[in-house]
This record gives sequence, C-alpha cells and structure tokens, in this order.
Amino acid sequence: MKTKKTQNVLASLNVLAWIAFIGLAIEAGSWLTAYGVSIFKPEASKNLYEGLDLSHLRAYSFVHYSILVLLKIAFYSLEAYAAYLLIKVLSKIKLASPFTKEVAKSLVGLSNIITAAWIVAAVHNSHIRWMSYDVTGLETNAIPLEFIFVAGVVYVLAQIFKKGVELQTENDLTV
Repeated sequence: MKTKKTQNVLASLNVLAWIAFIGLAIEAGSWLTAYGVSIFKPEASKNLYEGLDLSHLRAYSFVHYSILVLLKIAFYSLEAYAAYLLIKVLSKIKLASPFTKEVAKSLVGLSNIITAAWIVAAVHNSHIRWMSYDVTGLETNAIPLEFIFVAGVVYVLAQIFKKGVELQTENDLTV
C-alpha cells in the first residue's frame, strides 16, 4: 500500500516538474525574445517583460543593459535545465532499486546547475545594486538567493545516493 502511495507522489512530482520546466523555458524564451526586440527597438526597453522598465539603464549603457538582461536569461535557462534534470531523476527512480549510478549522477548535475543558477543570480543582484548608484529610475528586481540551501540539500542527497549505489553493488556481489 505504501509503495502505491509513494509511486503516486513520484508521479505527481514528475507532473509538477514538467509544469515548472515548461514555465521556466517560456520565461527564458520570453526574456530572450523581449531582449531581441529591444535591440532593434529601444523603446521596447520601457516595457521589457512583465512591465519592467529598463529604459534608463539602456540609455545609460547598452552594454550594462545587455549584461543585466542576459544574466536574467541565463538564470531562467539554468532553472529550466534544473527542472529538466529533476524530471530525469524522477523518471529514473524505481522503488525496487532506487540507488542507481544514473540517479546519483543526475542528482550531482542538478546540484551543480542549482549552484550555477545561484552564482548567476548573485552576479545579477550585484550588478543591479552597482548600477542603481549610477542610473536614476532603475527598477531593481533582485533574484532571491535562498535556493543555495536547496543546492546543498540536493548535493547531500546525491552523496547519499552514491553511497547507496556502492552498498547496493556490494550487496549484489555478495549474493
């Protein structure tokens, strides 16, 4: 009975991961499209995405404007890739033998991608803070940095899965 509940939870998490992946991929694509339009039509930077006005920054420096927007695109792309890796992990987990090298490797990759997203978010937030001193009227939409904790938890889980793979392999050799 518990196995059925666990399978249902894993299936539900897989659906949620797909929803997150699609949403984040759309977000990254929307930022990329908005940036592409704003390259050729500078007035588009007044309502870049979801009402964000970066026209003051674009008028100040196109390079800094591009850095800021490309960091946002990189962040959402990394988050989308993290959701994709989560989908891979959830689809590979089998309750009969959950500890596999593939799952452990995917968890390590997921941890690395979340850490990379955190680094991009930190650089983005620092860049906004730095630019807000020079550019008046700059809207500051900082990216939350709390998910570094999630990266740590996923890394610990990856190490547990690695150890589980070793123990399961030892067990298979013993039998």
